[in-house]
Parts: sequence; C-alpha cells; structure tokens
Amino acid sequence: MGNEGKEDMASTIRARFSHGTLKPLEAVDLREGDEVTITIVSSRPESGGDWLDRTAGGWADLVDANELKRRIYDSRLIATRTEPRL
Repeated sequence: MGNEGKEDMASTIRARFSHGTLKPLEAVDLREGDEVTITIVSSRPESGGDWLDRTAGGWADLVDANELKRRIYDSRLIATRTEPRL
C-alpha cells in the first residue's frame, strides 16, 4: 500500500554524529528528499563492566556443547596422514 513500484534497498554505512547531525563517512546512493530508516549501533564501548561478563551465555541454546565435544573427539580419531616409511 503506497509502496507500489518502490524497491526496498538496504546498505550499511558508517557515519559520525556531529553538532546534532549524522554525517556519512562514505558515499550514499540517495536522492534529495529520500526517506530512510536508521538503526543506531554505537562503536563506542559501554563504560564499566567486563566484556566477558556481558557476553556470558551468548551462545546458550544455539550449540549443543556435548555434541560439539563428541564431534571434536571423534574427528581426532580420523587419520589424515599416511604412515611414514621407515
């Protein structure tokens, strides 16, 4: 509705916030008057706290740790080198 003939275009660019304005640090393919949606992800680290503590559990429920360990140990049993001739 209202977007007929328009293509959604997505790109990620870096910008600097200066004097209340976001200024792109690289060229953008926009025309005067184009509207955009902006997602802000700051590259400035948060003050305080330990990075390790803040990321703890980030892989929870994404990887079966026991299965991963089993595959690692199983892969160590695979001989990939030929027997040396003595």
